[in-house]
Amino acid sequence: MLTSLQIKNFKAWKDTGQVRLAPLTVIFGANSAGKSSLGHLLLALKQTAISTERKRALHLGDINSMIDLGTFADCIHGHDLTQKLEFEFGWTPSDRIEIKDPLLKDKIYSGDRMTLHVELSAGKSEQPEATRIDYKLFDGDLLVLDSSFTKGPSGKLTLSSKSVNLMHSVGRKWPLENAEKFYRISETSRARFQNADFLADFAISLETLLQGLAYLGPLREYPKRIYQWSGNTPENVGMKGEDTIAAILAADAEGRKLNRGRKHPLKGFSEFIAEHLVTLGVIHSFRVQSVAAGRKEYEVLVKTHAKAAEVKITDVGIGVSQVLPALVLPFYCAPNSIVWMEQPEIHLHPQVQAELADVFITAIHATEKGKPRNVQLIIESHSEHFLNRLQRRIAEGAIRPEDVAVHFCSKGTDATGMQPLDVNLYGDIVNWPENFFGDEMADLTARTVAAMEKRKMLTS
Repeated sequence: MLTSLQIKNFKAWKDTGQVRLAPLTVIFGANSAGKSSLGHLLLALKQTAISTERKRALHLGDINSMIDLGTFADCIHGHDLTQKLEFEFGWTPSDRIEIKDPLLKDKIYSGDRMTLHVELSAGKSEQPEATRIDYKLFDGDLLVLDSSFTKGPSGKLTLSSKSVNLMHSVGRKWPLENAEKFYRISETSRARFQNADFLADFAISLETLLQGLAYLGPLREYPKRIYQWSGNTPENVGMKGEDTIAAILAADAEGRKLNRGRKHPLKGFSEFIAEHLVTLGVIHSFRVQSVAAGRKEYEVLVKTHAKAAEVKITDVGIGVSQVLPALVLPFYCAPNSIVWMEQPEIHLHPQVQAELADVFITAIHATEKGKPRNVQLIIESHSEHFLNRLQRRIAEGAIRPEDVAVHFCSKGTDATGMQPLDVNLYGDIVNWPENFFGDEMADLTARTVAAMEKRKMLTS
């Protein structure tokens, strides 16, 4: 799970400051304030990690990639290539990290939390190059192991550590190689030392984290009358929700069962999703069926209320198809995944927007095969109704304040700012920003004044 994030000199952000991330993190803010770019950078990091191009420090994207950020100059705040793109994030690995020191008998470095700090600078061809890669492994708040790989202005490469004495291998001290991608030291560089293999463990931990990142954008595919499924198991529902029905069918085929938490009954995947749709009040019933035995074509059938005829999903309001990916993704993705979702409330009635908060609380508490799924949700939203329900559930004790992080993005004259909102045990936001959801009092006052003026005109 990601626990913190800080970004400098990226798009609208001069410096986000350190952003606390919780199991359920919600980010609000004005349009074009830079909310989406936070998730887009993480997507770029993921596509870099899974890319086969080891020498590319940061895969900014192309027509075939998950995200296309343009050129490095497009990414840098103010398009000033003399600045460095910096980011730091902390995470808790799903399993505790244990590293043996090959030079010290019985010495083990053990930790449950990691951080990575990266600096990227423009090279001669204006492509990003990794000039600093700093890892730290903590046991609670105690630093147990660290490393720092740097590339100086003259191009000199160094690898050092404050917590372990890195010993050069026997023989000639060959020079280090440039970093592979933004986070990984090459195998050749590690081989220059007798005890630097732990850097591979650090890189693997980061790759595991990024591979578990799933993203759902705000624009989702329209529903179809017929869906094709040949038995594949998609990684997630797709960035536009295009694989949602395939994900439901794959989960049912695997016999996956979920419950809402302890003391709740297990249910098959599609039944579990259908129950949530009914709870939201979107429809009365939902099911996916093959159009005929032995065929690869499927249709989604729904009822809007108990006495309504069962119809295809294309023949009801757009809200059902738009919310379905947002419901499926948190429960379909692998355990320990990070889900970044933009505007899940789009096209939904205010009451349904509020109910969606309950679904996401369920998602972070859900269990599968008797174990917590530990899925983290990072939600970008504009919904006041969503936030109100979340505050209510905190006050009622359905979710702990420490399991929620709420942030507000505001546009400044030259950069975007990020303000953490302090939610107390009673669900109150104690540092409510000005005009968070518009100036409601100004609207009420203006409406009252206008009504008085109109009454004067009508009675004169």
